[in-house]
Amino acid sequence: MNVNQQAHMASPYRQPQPALQGYSQPGYGEPPTQYAPYNGPNPGYQQGPAPAGYFPYSSLPSKALPATLASDLSSNSSSPLDLGPVRPSPNSGPPPMLTPQGYSQYTQGDVQNGPPTMSGQPHRPPVSQPYLPGSQPAYHQHYGAPHTGMQQMTNQMSGMHVSAPPPAVSGYAPSSHPQTSVSFSGVPSFSVSSQQNSPAASLTHGQPPSQPPFPGSPPLSQSPFPGVPPPGSQAQYSSTPPLPVSQPQYSSTPPLPVSQPQYASTPPLPVSQLQYSSAPPASSQAHYPGAQPPPASQAQFSGSSQTSPFHAPSSSFAPPAGAPRHPGVQPMQALPHSQYLSGPPRQPMQGPPLSQQNHVAPGPPQPGMAPGMQGPSAQPAPPGQGQGVHPHQNGAFGQMSGPQPGYGGSYPGPQNYGAQPPPPAAPPQKRLDPDSIPSPIQVIEDDQANRSSEPFTTGVRGQAPPLVTTNFQVKDQGNASPSYIRCTSYNFPCTSDMAKQSQVPLAAVIKPLATLPLDEVPPYIVDHGETGPIRCNRCKAYMCPFMQFIEGGRRFQCGFCSCVTEVPPHYFQHLDHTGKRVDCYDRPELSMGTCEFTATVDYCKNNKIPQPPAFIFLIDVSYNAVKSGLVDLICAELKTLLDYLPRESSEADSCIRVGFVTYNKVLHFYNVKSSLAQPQMMVVSDVADMFVPLLDGFLVNVNESRAVINSLLDQIPEMFADTRETETVFAPVIQAGLEALKAADCAGKLFIFHSSLPIAEAPGKLKNREDKKLVGTDKEKTLFQPQTSFFGNLAKECVAQGCCVDLFLFPNQYVDVATLGVVPSQTGGSVYKYTCFQVPSDGDRFLNDLRRDVQKQVGFDAVMRVRTSTGIRATDFFGAFYMSNTTDVELAGLDCDKAVTVEFRHDDKLSEESGALMQCAVLYTSCSGQRRLRVHNLSVNCCTQLADLYRNCDTDTLINFFAKYAYRSILNSPTKTVRDALINQSAQILSCYRKNCASPSSAGQLILPECMKLLPVYLNCVLKSDVLQPGADISLDDRAYLRQLVTSMDVAESHVFFYPRLLPLQKLDVEGDTLPTAVRDSEERLSKGGLYLLENGLHLFLWVGANVQQELLQSVFNTPSFGQIDPSMTNLPELDNPYSRRLRAIIENFRAQRPRYMKLMVVKQDDKLEPIFKHFLVEDKSTSGGASYVDFLCHMHKEIRQLLS
Repeated sequence: MNVNQQAHMASPYRQPQPALQGYSQPGYGEPPTQYAPYNGPNPGYQQGPAPAGYFPYSSLPSKALPATLASDLSSNSSSPLDLGPVRPSPNSGPPPMLTPQGYSQYTQGDVQNGPPTMSGQPHRPPVSQPYLPGSQPAYHQHYGAPHTGMQQMTNQMSGMHVSAPPPAVSGYAPSSHPQTSVSFSGVPSFSVSSQQNSPAASLTHGQPPSQPPFPGSPPLSQSPFPGVPPPGSQAQYSSTPPLPVSQPQYSSTPPLPVSQPQYASTPPLPVSQLQYSSAPPASSQAHYPGAQPPPASQAQFSGSSQTSPFHAPSSSFAPPAGAPRHPGVQPMQALPHSQYLSGPPRQPMQGPPLSQQNHVAPGPPQPGMAPGMQGPSAQPAPPGQGQGVHPHQNGAFGQMSGPQPGYGGSYPGPQNYGAQPPPPAAPPQKRLDPDSIPSPIQVIEDDQANRSSEPFTTGVRGQAPPLVTTNFQVKDQGNASPSYIRCTSYNFPCTSDMAKQSQVPLAAVIKPLATLPLDEVPPYIVDHGETGPIRCNRCKAYMCPFMQFIEGGRRFQCGFCSCVTEVPPHYFQHLDHTGKRVDCYDRPELSMGTCEFTATVDYCKNNKIPQPPAFIFLIDVSYNAVKSGLVDLICAELKTLLDYLPRESSEADSCIRVGFVTYNKVLHFYNVKSSLAQPQMMVVSDVADMFVPLLDGFLVNVNESRAVINSLLDQIPEMFADTRETETVFAPVIQAGLEALKAADCAGKLFIFHSSLPIAEAPGKLKNREDKKLVGTDKEKTLFQPQTSFFGNLAKECVAQGCCVDLFLFPNQYVDVATLGVVPSQTGGSVYKYTCFQVPSDGDRFLNDLRRDVQKQVGFDAVMRVRTSTGIRATDFFGAFYMSNTTDVELAGLDCDKAVTVEFRHDDKLSEESGALMQCAVLYTSCSGQRRLRVHNLSVNCCTQLADLYRNCDTDTLINFFAKYAYRSILNSPTKTVRDALINQSAQILSCYRKNCASPSSAGQLILPECMKLLPVYLNCVLKSDVLQPGADISLDDRAYLRQLVTSMDVAESHVFFYPRLLPLQKLDVEGDTLPTAVRDSEERLSKGGLYLLENGLHLFLWVGANVQQELLQSVFNTPSFGQIDPSMTNLPELDNPYSRRLRAIIENFRAQRPRYMKLMVVKQDDKLEPIFKHFLVEDKSTSGGASYVDFLCHMHKEIRQLLS
């Protein structure tokens, strides 16, 4: 198959294929209709049938960096980028073929992955997901009004000058902040100096200083646009022939050479800056009438012996949705506060891909364009010319592109407008280095290098922890570990006005029962006897390090409400000379940020000590479940799994009792009392009025009834082996478990294994309402809402009893996850989904999920309350729980994987001296039936300067909050409205920083705070996710499933979910424990000779390049041939060689880090499964219309400029 054409794949979500035939959205990578696809390797490849099914979760941000971050600086255009459907071409006709330039200097061969060598060669354009005009669905991401010409925007990036702006505004930008300055002169020559993490370094290489930035471009000393002072010279462009008013005025003077690239000094900044000063397009003489061609000495760039670090000539602006992506360029150090020049957005065009700048030239103004902008004029390439492009790096395959048939050269010349004679062709132009914008990998690696060696001590108030991706040890010295609580900012604004001005959400992601690393001490359990925990009389906050003892220790003043409370006599202790109790460090509640109290009977429901909880297993025995082998698998696994029920570390056996139910249209209860020789079945066919037909013998102790339970589990598959019943019920199944727990007067968990839409006559009967026509409309929100209120009421009853529901779904078609998931999501439970379940391929994943779900730490009948100090209060909560009032989060079950996100708002002023305090207290029943209180405390700083707020933010936590906020909002608003709101709030955050904290600088610069420089790339991942911007092949069930899944994710899970981890394995250190450095999620980063492992917390892919060495294939797959690799394998063969052992250890380590088992999927290059893998390369454009990283960065800059103007 050719590289621009990819096989139709199974729905990434493993939904059956036939349903997709009626949709006109492009699949993964069908070639555009208006020009021929690149016929790359394997031209004779035949598309195979779609795989049996698999579903990638969450379409993540896309990535090619088609970057024209440059813009018309003199323009105040406010038209945002339009990544929507293409506009028709204003004119037609092939571009004239002028002075062809051959490709002879480029040879075929592989390219390395990683930084370019000094002799790095440009490459051909990467495989892309092409844009099909008219086929984009209505829900594609649109960015508003039409945009300026692509080529103009592209060319303006050619000459860049990056420097730090003048000193910061007084009071906002302390001089001690790290800063970085980068100077680009457009050609290979560049200089980087950083004061953040490394000694100052200077790198310069490239062409002689006497050569201008790009052939055909004016020197850097000239201003590209009238009215904009040039960066270092008074030279202006002067007279030009009359041009349409919407076009920038370029002079007729030839470019003057610059003697050297200009490097500006950098005054202290709170952030590093990356400023791209725009220069006229490299081909400005060709594009603007009256201009002269460049001198011959400047024109011959392609023949120069100096090779650009930018690696590949290309257009510098983002193509419209679906156009081929720009190849990525090799990694360069990410810059601490990045300043980009982005300009008025561009307009998508029809015709050849926009990375082929030779097809795009300035045209007449387009309606709706701001003054100073030019409309694009793109024309379809004549036959045989659609593939004539500059040599780009093709990231996926890494080969050089030779001359294309029928194409004269890399730049055939500009369009001919009116009577203007066609001027000589300009040489190829360099494009913006994608690595010059913030790299998530660089930030992650820097944080790991700088903050993993020393333990993170929590004794300092308002100290931001290392990133969630960094491995670090925590020493609790009075604030809770980041494993339990992470905040969006560790410096809260003192006033609500300041918070409103910045728009930074003040929130915390709390994971109350989080599992700590092995080298950290779990919370100490404190028992105060019959009196219970010591609390403040007024606000009821629990004793913690924030309480101040006074009057010799006889009273304490509450840190939250300032109320003074008497110290009980048994708790009295003298104070030392500093005012601390002398036993402070002997009492965990006075010295630790997290501790656990044993609760008294006063904290128990109905003032009764609770019974130990129970687990009830409810198994679907309808035809589909039996035929797939699921019932056999479950029963065989339960026989061994029941030996691993949760227990206290001090107990030999678990106290948890178990019960069993099977069901189809009716329910079968089983008496497994230890005194019975054989289990007894009781059938309840009246599902409209559910009751439990037996009390004694239903919930039993596993050890006492082991023989009877094993007999039952052996008999169930045989009893239903010949069933023909296809209909099932669902709500009565939950009611049955609930009634059983009520009868036993205990809390517990239901494990429901369900296979189909419950259409049998019964309460909670559902109908198939799958209607993809609603996607992208105002009625789309109804698809995420439950069909009926019945399940909401049932969830409320379950919470009252402490009945948590975990649902394992095995659907072959639509089952309405949005409705079936209501009870699990409101009771603190989980939903697991295995579409088109097959035992050989999915059995391992299901069994590992089941084992972990049964064994993990869990609390029952839980209530969580968050208290805060005066000035702020918790106002909003996100997660899998139920709330009957505005303060108490109620969870029938709370396990170690569940996180609750809490938003805070001001209700008074805060002070810088006292800071802000928060205390999260969770009351729950342990697996042994003991009532406990777990208390987490955290203090943050407060500030009166916005710069202090922006200096202490956690972008990963911000993204977790934004994702949960957006995923809840789609229940009530169209997805486009939700996406626009996210973009708007993020633009307000960044524009507030630019306006109030950054040093004065040109409006053409995009300035990002150091700790938020990854906000655009991560936010784009959220906006392009399958929930907010679905592809044509994702089912409604999968979107509902992902929506519920993300709602209770912690920060580490949401980070890898939205920005997957991609590891190159070809240079794996088989002896050591270190992992290879990850690469960015972009197709250009893939080398044809490489192996790559990608994980996102739900899936694990092993991508195999077509040119991998035979020895490596033999070591991993036990075959020397690429063609003999079995793409259906879900586990690597266990081979006795160092490489195989190390790779399998890495995979197992990845799986152990995530709450859900990740099934391995082997993806061969050019195979029919490759589009599923590319779905997760999130810096590229997505097939659903999501913008690439660079595209989105341009759009964010546009939004920010609009707000500032």
